[in-house]
Amino acid sequence: MKLNLNDTFRRALPADPVTENYVRQVSGAAFSFVTPKKPGAPELVHVSPQMLEAVGLTEKDAKSEEFLKVFSGAMVYPETEPYAMNYAGHQFGNWAGQLGDGRAINLFEVDHNGQQWALQLKGAGRTPYSRGADGLAVLRSSVREYLCSEAMFHLGVPTTRALSLVLTGDQVLRDMFYDGHAEYEKGAIVCRVAPTFVRFGNFQIFAWRQDLENLKKLADYTITNFFPHLGEPSKDVYIEFFREVCEQTLDLMIEWERVGFVHGVMNTDNMSILGLTIDYGPYGWLENYDPNWTPNTTDAGLKRYRFGNQAPIGVWNLMQLGNALFPLIEDAAPLEEILANYQTSYLPKHIKMMSDKLGLKNEANEDLILQLEKLLFDWEMDMTLFFRRLNRFDESSPADFWTELERSTYSDNFEKFRPKWIEFLNSYAELLITEKSEKAERIEKINSVNPKYVLRNYMAQLAIDAADDRDYSLIDELFNLLLNPYDEQPESEKWFALRPDWAKTKAGCSMLSCSS
Repeated sequence: MKLNLNDTFRRALPADPVTENYVRQVSGAAFSFVTPKKPGAPELVHVSPQMLEAVGLTEKDAKSEEFLKVFSGAMVYPETEPYAMNYAGHQFGNWAGQLGDGRAINLFEVDHNGQQWALQLKGAGRTPYSRGADGLAVLRSSVREYLCSEAMFHLGVPTTRALSLVLTGDQVLRDMFYDGHAEYEKGAIVCRVAPTFVRFGNFQIFAWRQDLENLKKLADYTITNFFPHLGEPSKDVYIEFFREVCEQTLDLMIEWERVGFVHGVMNTDNMSILGLTIDYGPYGWLENYDPNWTPNTTDAGLKRYRFGNQAPIGVWNLMQLGNALFPLIEDAAPLEEILANYQTSYLPKHIKMMSDKLGLKNEANEDLILQLEKLLFDWEMDMTLFFRRLNRFDESSPADFWTELERSTYSDNFEKFRPKWIEFLNSYAELLITEKSEKAERIEKINSVNPKYVLRNYMAQLAIDAADDRDYSLIDELFNLLLNPYDEQPESEKWFALRPDWAKTKAGCSMLSCSS
């Protein structure tokens, strides 16, 4: 197994001089060296062929003892020095101070075919940033992260990726819902992959500690390696850097809305500087369309990170990043202008995205979109099923779509909303007729932006339950299903269906905690 190592982060930024691994405050450093905890009896559960190829490995490599040892933390790859990143952040709107990689250990970076990749293990043991935790992960959270990382990529949503899923052979004590009922679960590790795992919080830690020298080093490193088109770092370039991060973050929020994804824990330490979906914890997909839904039990009261609030939280988080970058710019006006542009750009982008989901050539009237969203909410319409089934809509007989509506709702009260739905369907038909829309072209567009398959929580839970019994076939089935989420895949039609009744309240299928 041969990797083309190119550790840019470790070479460019200051290391923690303390090499002992104990929980502490770490100042003046971007990371701390850490050796992963050796697992008791590691076992490879699944590997992503695409990511193998992306980082320069083969399927033969994946079957080797060396691969299993390296990506379970049992051995350190030659000439590398694993480390945990130092960062801070706001959690649920409150400043939390130093956070850092509490259960993630960065193994190394590789360069393959001109693409830089950082590889890290999630669940490989305690670090100086673990606070009161053990730094480990369990099978259920690891299956969810592994499957969702790759599923999101194939949905076309910017995301970190996943290379491998490994059982450690160890038992890990977890209180799934923080309710005093801790149980031992199977330990597992995901190897996460991204161009970089730098987050908003990496900048916040240096700004908070007024360490402007290292704040500048981090900004210069990030721009040089991931935004090189902006030119040599300077005050003007820092402003343009912030502008691009804002634009990428807004685009990410729109993509989450397009597929009905709810992140669940949008703390600033969970915001990628590259506008990637990062840290798959208590995430979920909308089933019945509800802008107020969050999958996170920790957020069940305030619903700060609910589906309909993700774009506003995006700008709030960007404001915190702007505050962290301010010492390098020393002028608030351009930062405020960029943040204002995010806010004014949101609605047009949202309308455009919704119009695309409707298969329209032109953008719909805002009132029509609001009317539709209210109907989807009031009638508990399954978001994925409704939009995908629009490929069966016939503008010459809009009322015939009523049957598809009935098949796509969780509501028992069909007739109550019939007049309002018929009004909307007629308006939609008129738009299509006015546009002189070619049906084949419209169907192709609808199918290209509205996935047929997403990783619903109950699907992931079924795979977790089977894996807990050492049956990994459902992990493989869902992994392959989600490689092509826009394709019909008639052999997998059972997954294109309303959430089953048993899953409405089952643990892991409705809401999850941050430890899930």
